[in-house]
Amino acid sequence: MRHTISVLVENKFGVLTRIAGMFSGRGFNIDSLNVGPTLDPTTSRMTIVVKGDDTTLEQVTKQLNKLIDVIKIEDFSDEEIVERELVLMRVNVNSETRAEVMQIGDIFRAKIIDVQINNLAIEITGNESKIDKFLMLMGKFGITELTRTGRVALARKSH
Repeated sequence: MRHTISVLVENKFGVLTRIAGMFSGRGFNIDSLNVGPTLDPTTSRMTIVVKGDDTTLEQVTKQLNKLIDVIKIEDFSDEEIVERELVLMRVNVNSETRAEVMQIGDIFRAKIIDVQINNLAIEITGNESKIDKFLMLMGKFGITELTRTGRVALARKSH
């Protein structure tokens, strides 16, 4: 099972290293990690997706709470969050496939961000399911480069 954890931390040098070290030192695997600023310049928000059962989630939460730079931890279940991921990719095209790639992109509300003779750079945002379906469809054309941000999430209700 995949768990999404939102961790509010102090925006200080070394915090990411300490948190990543806690995960590796305890044998927890991070599926994705996203870190960014908040409205308060003294804090950052980490969105961490970790695989494991409820016991693993409980241990991760307990270990994070022990770290001095951690301010607040929220465990998000899929029912209570709005989540998105950003993907940038480069897809092979030719004169015969260019229109089809662009049409599929339109259906998924993807954006063409760069056009070259033999490829298109595409930006797509959405939930993991949407992204995975789009990648599957683009795979037949040949994806030559890909980068994913990992999940970012907000609670549906404010706390």
